[in-house]
Amino acid sequence: MTLTQLIYIVKVADTKSINKAAAELFVSQPALSGAIKELEKEIHTELFIRNNKGIVLTTEGEEFLRYARQMVELHKLIGERYIENKQVKKKFSVSMQHYSFAVEAFIKLANQFTMGEFELAVHETKTHEVIENVRDYRSEIGVLYLNDFNEKVLNKIFAESGLEFIPLFECDISVYMSKTHPLAGKDMIRFEELRDYPCLSFEQGDKNSFYFAEEVLSTLSYRQIIKADDRATMLNLMVGMNGYTLCSGIICENLNSSSYVSVPLDTEDTMTIGYLKRRNMPLSMLGREYIDILKGYGTVRNLEG
Repeated sequence: MTLTQLIYIVKVADTKSINKAAAELFVSQPALSGAIKELEKEIHTELFIRNNKGIVLTTEGEEFLRYARQMVELHKLIGERYIENKQVKKKFSVSMQHYSFAVEAFIKLANQFTMGEFELAVHETKTHEVIENVRDYRSEIGVLYLNDFNEKVLNKIFAESGLEFIPLFECDISVYMSKTHPLAGKDMIRFEELRDYPCLSFEQGDKNSFYFAEEVLSTLSYRQIIKADDRATMLNLMVGMNGYTLCSGIICENLNSSSYVSVPLDTEDTMTIGYLKRRNMPLSMLGREYIDILKGYGTVRNLEG
């Protein structure tokens, strides 16, 4: 197995075409095909399937690609740093469920650096994409929650993906709604009181399992449910339809304004906010700093409680 073969695998996977990959790599199509076949023979694994739509990865190929990308990226970084003597930018990427506090923590991290010194990325997205982004090295960290209902299934997925979940803090469950909502002035809300109002939920696409729901207590019976794709739409639905969602109760008025309120739900259920990272791989300096900022939200919440 050679680095060149790994580069070929990554390029074919990205272009989904032997011809396109060969053109971009400046090699002949037969040479590229031959190199891939030699590698498949060496590792006793079929990496690609050829069909009338082009070329696609096998299940084994998807796993192999994750390691290949890592090796190719490391080779690139080493070359830039030690051969080309480039001043390498500090890089950090985080994926998260739709948590305003996690976005605010990212902003605090970015504000610590001057322009030109870093390359940062933030992805507020679906649960399965949070997992896949960390698994596939698109993000160093993924922020999500576990509870009694989803932890067994998600921990199994984490283990199979070479990931580990690190708890940050535990939260009671709150009802998040507009301050104009009829229940907004209560000290605590019973689940039965929410019956006549629409429950808002983030759409999870083709992975729309209860285990991937961003909202806790997703298996309960709701009279009305409205799904949305982004946090801005969710907030508009709270105002326009007296909708609500169930969450950690951590409010960031700097981002969501002071027009919303979090009221404790009358339940013994809790949720654990934590982060995903690749197993046995230490966090970068930026990753450690971001986690330290996140931990602060748990400290503030405990003091408020």
